[in-house]
Amino acid sequence: MAINNNNKNTSFLFPQTNSTILPDPSKFFSQNLLSTPLPTNSFFQNFVLNNGDQPEYIHPYLIKSSNSSLSVSYPFPFFNFFAKSQDFCPDLTITSSSKSSNEKHIISSYSDLSVTLDIPSSNLRFFLVRGSPFLTFSVTQPTPLSITTTHLIHSFTSNDSLTKYTFNLRNSQTWILYASSPITIRKVPNDTSDVFCYHIDEITSEPFSGIIRIAMLPDLKNEAVLDKFSSCYPVSGDAVFTRPFCVEYKWLKRGSGDLLMLAHPFHLKILCDIIDRDATILSDFKYESKDGDLVGVVADSWFLKIDPVSVTWHSSNGVKKEYHKEIVSALLKDVEKLNSSEITKTLSYYDGALIARAARLALIAEEVGFLDVIPKVGKFLKDTIEPWLDGTFNENGFFYDKKFGGIVTKQGCMFYCNECLHSGICNAEINHLGYFLYGIAVLVKLDPDWGRKYKPQAYSLMEDFMNSSTSLNPNYTRLRCFDLYKLHSWAGELTKFSDGRYRKGSVDAINAYYSATLIGLAYGDADVISIGSTLTALEILAAKRDVTLWYYSRHASKTCFRILPLLPISEVLFSDVGYVKDLVEWGVPAFLGSGRLEEGWKGFLCALKGQYDKDNSMKKIRKFSFSDVENSFSNLLWWIHSRG
Repeated sequence: MAINNNNKNTSFLFPQTNSTILPDPSKFFSQNLLSTPLPTNSFFQNFVLNNGDQPEYIHPYLIKSSNSSLSVSYPFPFFNFFAKSQDFCPDLTITSSSKSSNEKHIISSYSDLSVTLDIPSSNLRFFLVRGSPFLTFSVTQPTPLSITTTHLIHSFTSNDSLTKYTFNLRNSQTWILYASSPITIRKVPNDTSDVFCYHIDEITSEPFSGIIRIAMLPDLKNEAVLDKFSSCYPVSGDAVFTRPFCVEYKWLKRGSGDLLMLAHPFHLKILCDIIDRDATILSDFKYESKDGDLVGVVADSWFLKIDPVSVTWHSSNGVKKEYHKEIVSALLKDVEKLNSSEITKTLSYYDGALIARAARLALIAEEVGFLDVIPKVGKFLKDTIEPWLDGTFNENGFFYDKKFGGIVTKQGCMFYCNECLHSGICNAEINHLGYFLYGIAVLVKLDPDWGRKYKPQAYSLMEDFMNSSTSLNPNYTRLRCFDLYKLHSWAGELTKFSDGRYRKGSVDAINAYYSATLIGLAYGDADVISIGSTLTALEILAAKRDVTLWYYSRHASKTCFRILPLLPISEVLFSDVGYVKDLVEWGVPAFLGSGRLEEGWKGFLCALKGQYDKDNSMKKIRKFSFSDVENSFSNLLWWIHSRG
């Protein structure tokens, strides 16, 4: 299910630039990967940023590479004030005991669900496949290995064939090593007479070549499970959109026997066809993670299916005629304020938000049958969108950075700018560009001739973050922000974080994929509608299961960043009244503040409360006089009056 634009409009590129703040991709990627766009928000991003020595979470382990070694940690999740987190502790560090240098690691290949990390100086190749209970690596030529731990090794045993070793650590962990052929491993003597001295226990091997698999034993009763599935290992994994609202995981495996992988709780909820595909869920085989228990699944492929989501321009219930007059009155005032010459900010986020806010007015006017204001809205949209698309906006503009194959902004790529929201490091896709695409989709709907003229630019903006096939469009990486294992988007882009990616706000992603789907509706593109609505549905489900948002400390702000912008798709996101009540109660502090900013937050909370207490919410909203960047009074009235 790839976007296939037959008239080649996707070949358009904004003017090229060389960002001064983007990192050098050649430092950690193999040369054969540099000719195609590189991922800027991948699950292995920390391996290729700065020194490449920050850990990444390859479920169920935290993995950290440094110089000629790789360390693995089975982390213990904990809660802090903001969110559930986990710290890296090098339970085991793997290297060669005769390494020739301290050369950096190299990413030699990657796919949707895996990354292959090479350590040439140690003759090691790690197949880091997400959801594998084993850390699997190949020793590419006879090499003596060294495995160290910061925990004392209490016991160390092997089987008779010398293909399985078990070592129990002082921290109560038990790790098992499996080898594809006999390997002789010994524990290096260590003087532990001084209990106050810091020790590193080490085991070493004679020269070995072949496959090594290492797993932390989650429970003694599960050792037989690890034994049974130790011979079959994945080297890569792809996620295929076979049809709307379906994703299939396919792993390339080697060795013998069946493949054992781990599913997080959301996987298990949508593995609806698993019984028909000869797969087995091992309910008692579990690893703890910050995403919930990871459960064993035996299968070469998984079929994931979610409930369909209908993407529409207008509300599902419509607005009763008795409320039209009040909305029309608000529309007249909001449209009268539209003046492109009075836009004082030149940043892509704020311009995009104002464009989307205005576009909502046109659709609300359509819904209540008040078409008189639509021409002025259309003119405003043209005046504000066209300069960004045709390069005549001198203060800012969209540019294409070939280094990573991504859209950046003129201001963002010249200097590191917090107000630019990192739009110079390919971090604009699921908030900045989503707003622009919403405005473009509405304008195409209103003026098809305009739409035909600017279709190449519209598709370029969309495929920057929703390109489903690099073979069809080699200008952009595949699904730049979407995590095909976690099944939601990230917002970190080319920024390192202590244990991988971070998630700023799910509504930004919902808005982006929803807006991209509207582009498909406006142009009659079934492929775009299919992939866009599928990603929208997955983001909505992710928002409901992820109830913490660490970026903002105040509950009021946290809640509102789960609401804005209010759109017809918001009906699906907030269809569960119990979920909505929890969000509103969580954001009650917003009602205690005063001032213009607080009134903006109150508007969003009142709108949300309208899902189950329409009358009281309307009384509060009618007292508001604010004009928010992402919202309008007309939109608030539309939302409340279209509630069932």
